Amino acid sequence: MHPAFVSPGGTTPVPIWFVTSDTWPQVREGLSPAARRFAETAKFEPKAGASLLLPDAEGALAGVLFGLEPSSKPEKDRFLPGRLPGLLPAGTYRFANAPHDTRLATLAFALGSYKFTRYRKADANGAKLALPDGVDGADVSRIATGVGLARDLINTPANDMGPAELEQAARDLASKHGAKISTITGDDLLKQNFPLIHAVGRAAVTARAPRLIDMTWGDESAPKITLVGKGVCFDTGGLDIKPESAMLIMKKDMGGAACVLAAAHMIMDAKLKVRLRVLIPAVENAISGDAFRPLDIYKSRKGITVEIGNTDAEGRLVLADALALADEETPELIVDMATLTGAARVALGPELPPFYTGDDVIADAFARHAKAENDPMWRMPLWKPYESMLDSKTADINNVGGSFGGSITAALFMNRFVTATKAWVHFDVYGWTPADKPARPYGGECQAARALYAVLTEKYAR
Repeated sequence: MHPAFVSPGGTTPVPIWFVTSDTWPQVREGLSPAARRFAETAKFEPKAGASLLLPDAEGALAGVLFGLEPSSKPEKDRFLPGRLPGLLPAGTYRFANAPHDTRLATLAFALGSYKFTRYRKADANGAKLALPDGVDGADVSRIATGVGLARDLINTPANDMGPAELEQAARDLASKHGAKISTITGDDLLKQNFPLIHAVGRAAVTARAPRLIDMTWGDESAPKITLVGKGVCFDTGGLDIKPESAMLIMKKDMGGAACVLAAAHMIMDAKLKVRLRVLIPAVENAISGDAFRPLDIYKSRKGITVEIGNTDAEGRLVLADALALADEETPELIVDMATLTGAARVALGPELPPFYTGDDVIADAFARHAKAENDPMWRMPLWKPYESMLDSKTADINNVGGSFGGSITAALFMNRFVTATKAWVHFDVYGWTPADKPARPYGGECQAARALYAVLTEKYAR
């Protein structure tokens, strides 16, 4: 069970009453006379995010009021209860009435209790929640644990989260769930035909060798699901070096890998009836005398020759070789996640990752579960006329498509490397929360993994 939760029994939990402008009169009438007078004296108003600690006659904590948006408000934030861990004193609490979505409020409580403490001590979060009736505590816990794993990996700076450390994180997860794992490292990438992964990572090959991490789990006869995550542990931009402002949070450029590891934890912990494969090309896009250069041309694992239009478009290169490998065994579904383009942020901002697929059925499933899980995403088109933007005069394809539609052309580039598998979905995630939000503290963020887990659970739960 997640550490934010306690099992029923033991200390009597303090009640939390959720109130809106519509429900406040009824809740107020149900309070004790002393609590009601205190709320009136404090001039409590049931606005979204408003809170009030209610004392009993002896001055002890008798209850908590917490304001939500009205049910009629379509854009209400169902993660608003994620603010509670930061507001409440140490103790055990319970939901005295139902929020808008009890399960998501429970999850939000756990996600809101997250703190990254590897490098700086922080006060332990002493507020615990007694699991509400009807909420699957095991499932909510595995989701919250997966999200915490992704956040920890993304928040860890690049000096402690290079390709080797990312591999170790994958190995730790594999060991926890009894999965098999192997790695192809350094110049062995060339020997085993992963030239694009090697090209991007070779500038750091001596100190931080590039590698392809390959983890498998589950019955080999079960439906094959393959997750591919971009593991660029730091991205300078290569010889097309990024400016200072763009390089500042490039420790998060392995966010796609972190998100697929989070999803893998959820899938394996739930023992979904799938044969799971996780592929992570882990590199550092560094600068040295051996760095790959603009207008270099490489033959990919797929046999497609790629001209380098920009060394800062390295993520799609390492993913191309990994996707080609995934496609060779034609799984039922390939899903890749990558912190791929600034164009996606310009189009949709940091909270709404675009996704691309040619499969309308699976697109509908993702959209439905994204809404249900409060894990937002937005389908964007694989607009075939833009493929001409990737034309090269000297190779089969260029790795960049000019100044327009950058997220779309990146998706079209990677689509060239998935030819046998029917269902492929690409997520252009941001992997970062720029400012504190309920249940989403500043820093690394796990995007799309919860919706992916819900899609797979619906189809493959035992």
